[in-house]
Amino acid sequence: MLKYLTIPVTSFQQNCSLVWCDQTLKAAVIDPGGDLELVLAEVARLDLALEQIWLTHAHIDHVGGVAELASRFNLPIIGPHQADQFWIDSLAQQGKMFGLANARAFTPTRWLVDGDSVSIGNSRLTVRHCPGHTPGHVVFHSSEAHRAFVGDVLFAGSIGRTDLPQGDHDTLIASIKQRLWPMGDDTVFIPGHGPESTFGIERRSNPYVQDI
Repeated sequence: MLKYLTIPVTSFQQNCSLVWCDQTLKAAVIDPGGDLELVLAEVARLDLALEQIWLTHAHIDHVGGVAELASRFNLPIIGPHQADQFWIDSLAQQGKMFGLANARAFTPTRWLVDGDSVSIGNSRLTVRHCPGHTPGHVVFHSSEAHRAFVGDVLFAGSIGRTDLPQGDHDTLIASIKQRLWPMGDDTVFIPGHGPESTFGIERRSNPYVQDI
């Protein structure tokens, strides 16, 4: 069974998640935006074997620590979708703007597209391409665990911002309704910031995407 631990990192309080197979203790880290020592301390405490980096999208608060982490431990970088290349290319410049000095560009080992899957140990997750917040945003869904790691697509009571370069509100709403809702109302989602919720709760109460 897939297990996970969410670790808020950096001044952005971005939800970095450790995910692992409880049978093998093989692990991946989703969106290591920074504060790597915090993340690595949890890897050690849980006695995990960190093997992969998975990325939902390439905004700096989600990927600021990727290059350093990948190089220190020779980890493959999986994701996001290639449409976020321009964000990766600008990471060093963004780092200077936001005080994340270690942020720098990297080359993903594997780009992801809709319908792909990623695996860690005996756990397999499905990838859905969910553009709108960024054009290359992806989501990781575990049907086994009824969990989805949605980055900045959807939040408890809100949705991702669409005023940054190549964001698009209508595209984001379509991604949520066409790609997330079919995962089921009982699916718990882990957003890029803030508390968890379920798709059912958001369909009933989130003013941006609730069913009319």
